[in-house]
Amino acid sequence: MRHIPKFSDPNLLVGPSTEDDAAVYQISDDLALIQTVDFFPPIVDDPYDFGEIAAANAFSDVYAMGGNPILALNILGFPAKLSKEDVLGKIIQGGVAKATEAGVLIVGGHTVDDNEPKYGMSVTGIIKPGFEITNSGAQPGDVLVLTKPIGTGILTTASKFKKVNKKFLDQAVVTMKQLNDSASKAMSKVGVNACVDVTGFGLLGHLFKMLSASEVDAIVEFDKIPILEGVVEIADRNILPGGTKRNFESIQPYVKWDTTLTNAKKFIMCDAQTSGGLLISVPKDKLDEILIELKELGVETKAIVGEIAVRKSPEHPEIQIIKSASN
Repeated sequence: MRHIPKFSDPNLLVGPSTEDDAAVYQISDDLALIQTVDFFPPIVDDPYDFGEIAAANAFSDVYAMGGNPILALNILGFPAKLSKEDVLGKIIQGGVAKATEAGVLIVGGHTVDDNEPKYGMSVTGIIKPGFEITNSGAQPGDVLVLTKPIGTGILTTASKFKKVNKKFLDQAVVTMKQLNDSASKAMSKVGVNACVDVTGFGLLGHLFKMLSASEVDAIVEFDKIPILEGVVEIADRNILPGGTKRNFESIQPYVKWDTTLTNAKKFIMCDAQTSGGLLISVPKDKLDEILIELKELGVETKAIVGEIAVRKSPEHPEIQIIKSASN
């Protein structure tokens, strides 16, 4: 992004400066477009599941901003020599199924010959100007609510080496295929200060982006973080994605770790997620209201994982990790 010249446009409500989930461009007093794109190689063996996960992941950036995705374009890399195989069709069918569930129209796309399959979407969403939820509004005293368990990166990596219980992997697939639409509706109805979706930079990486944009710090309780079954045991065996390790290294200077946490648990907090949940910064006086809304809309995970604090250092945010507030 550093190679893109800085620019100013009064209609660009959210641009690259805050490293937000998507861009927001105002069209009229009542309409703004949300624009995002995401694609990646397969993380599961079943091509239909991969298509669904990739689509849900692509829509998530729009949901994180409180918007409604309406249109999508397929982005697909696939080996031409295998184009007659049913795998390609199943990937697209999975994407179509998830788009249909989300009420999104797939209106075209582009395919290239690629030795390694890759799939995702460019997505257009809509929102009323001024109602977009960004990563830059978190306030001291806010409560952090997470709407999906973490650990998908560790589980899918273990699957590649045949070192994961199928039951655990199936649970990860289910959560990755879940849309963040209900969580988005809940936070938009209640009114929150900030939100990010938890994907490739992991829980702490995306929280750090929120803290940087909002100029605040955070305290996170490890024992309150929802973790998928089997993840801790796999991390203890040092089966970790490369992205998770890179996330851990990059966040290290900004984290004050609880001394009782093992390295495995630290890595879990940095695990590179695919189609993770929303991390929402909620004013404390609205916490009960959003928890009720999330429950009524069928959101299974609604974990209170920490709180926003006043910035200590003028140079950078700090994330303090405690095991439990009761300690």
